[in-house]
Amino acid sequence: MAERRSTLEALEINDLAFYQGRRVFVTGHTGFKGAWLCAILAMAGAEVTGFALPPAEESLWTLAGLERHVRSVYGDIRELDNLRTAFREARPEIVFHLAAQPIVREGYRDPVGTYHTNVMGTVHILECVRETDYVRSVLNVTTDKVYQNFQWSWGYRETDALNGGDPYSNSKSCSELVTDSYRGSFLDARGVSVSTARAGNVIGGGDFAPDRIIPDCIRAARAGKPIQIRNPYAVRPYQHVLEPLSAYLLIARRQCEDAKYVGSYNVGPGSQDCLTTGELADLFCRSWGDGVRWEHVGNMGPHEDKILRLDCSRIQAELGWTPRWRIDRAVEETAAWTKAWLGGQDALLAMERQVDAFFCGNMKVF
Repeated sequence: MAERRSTLEALEINDLAFYQGRRVFVTGHTGFKGAWLCAILAMAGAEVTGFALPPAEESLWTLAGLERHVRSVYGDIRELDNLRTAFREARPEIVFHLAAQPIVREGYRDPVGTYHTNVMGTVHILECVRETDYVRSVLNVTTDKVYQNFQWSWGYRETDALNGGDPYSNSKSCSELVTDSYRGSFLDARGVSVSTARAGNVIGGGDFAPDRIIPDCIRAARAGKPIQIRNPYAVRPYQHVLEPLSAYLLIARRQCEDAKYVGSYNVGPGSQDCLTTGELADLFCRSWGDGVRWEHVGNMGPHEDKILRLDCSRIQAELGWTPRWRIDRAVEETAAWTKAWLGGQDALLAMERQVDAFFCGNMKVF
């Protein structure tokens, strides 16, 4: 990967050189967001160790061959001893905690496993940080669903009440509380900067998760079938996966340099990109072509909130982060990556091209 000089130089211009040579620990690295994050960090020259369950049979991690560029440890975040061993061997300066059970419907199917992973997994990674003296910056990635949802038409702020209703959302609210407790009880006094990032719904090439709208669209399109939409009227803040990842890298860097940036940050698109599921499906159908269409099949599943928006003014005001790709571009890039991969192109090269395009688009991001 390092020999692909144009991409590396572009990232360095945008100050991702901060990560060059730094030891970084990423939990959940075999997941969709984790794979993209590890790819960026590896391009930037970081010494990355990932800790996660083995990848799914069809996964971006495997397709892109990221095992060649990242030290990978397979283990369960719910098992503290194995995590502790991997953590101490890696001796990280920067920690990104992405490991989670991330699906709302799976939370209904397995609430115990969801709480165990999302709450105790957070306890375990923060305990590893507490027990060592080399970590400088920790970012716990949660979700926009941590807020008690009153179905407001305006965006939630970081000071609003945390109380997600369903098991997944509630477990992530608990993860936020655990992080705040460890920060105040142990880590602030030791000079370890700890923040949380509450991101909106992400899309991008290489997401094969069940019960997520764009992966469902792609599966239907590949099979030549209509896309089945359960709730076309639900409103969510959609964004390309590179948007929140750029924010995570920025937060971890800035709080490492100055503890005044510690806190919680909403990470989402502008209000114009908070769309209904049906509108997002329309964008996908236009980007994909080939006559693909969607149909409303009715929502027979468990409760999901009808509307959710984020107020991202804090990260914009304090860190200068703003989204770069509008949702139509995000959908187009997702379709383009998928079609390139289906056409036999190298998955990692397709990732690098999009990373290069994204970070070169604004030289003042970092």
